[in-house]
Amino acid sequence: MPPKAQPVALRIELQGIAPLVWRRIVVSNQWTFGSLHNYLQWVMGWQDSHAHEFRVGERCIAPDWWIQEIELDGGAQSYQDERRVSVAAVVRELGGVGGEFEYHYDMGDSWVHRCVIEMTPAAWPELELLTPACTSGENACPPEDVGGSHGYAHFLECIGDRSHPEYADTLRWIGGVFDPKGFDLNRLNRDWKPGRRGVR
Repeated sequence: MPPKAQPVALRIELQGIAPLVWRRIVVSNQWTFGSLHNYLQWVMGWQDSHAHEFRVGERCIAPDWWIQEIELDGGAQSYQDERRVSVAAVVRELGGVGGEFEYHYDMGDSWVHRCVIEMTPAAWPELELLTPACTSGENACPPEDVGGSHGYAHFLECIGDRSHPEYADTLRWIGGVFDPKGFDLNRLNRDWKPGRRGVR
């Protein structure tokens, strides 16, 4: 029997870059980690074009196709299918408020997100009808395939200096405009559609 639907608040922080990119979200504890992945792609600004996995303690939660690839290398013993793990189960396992897990995206660029449970569902019952929602955050997500934290630092250096020898090429690569402080909370919530992929 599934747990009663309750809101869970999470703070998501992208590690290893400055300025800090973070989001505070409220989701249903009935969600699977597959649903949580799709929503994280949306609110962070990723395009869902690379592998991902969640790390909870010593185990990993990932999509079935990624687990199958890991199995080819003989290392899938600690993996669980993200469609079969609920947010409620992990919140309970981590002891509620203050519990942490990681969300890894793009194993080449090695993006690591710190996910912190900020309050118990019972502490915010009025949000039950508003899930999912992004309630706050700051700064734009780095572009896909920028080269991880070091590549992003170089990217910001290039677009921030018109005299940089790579300035023009970098602007062409990104499409002409990138605001590292760009974050539109209203648009995130307005444009989200249930069941959509993370692609923006």
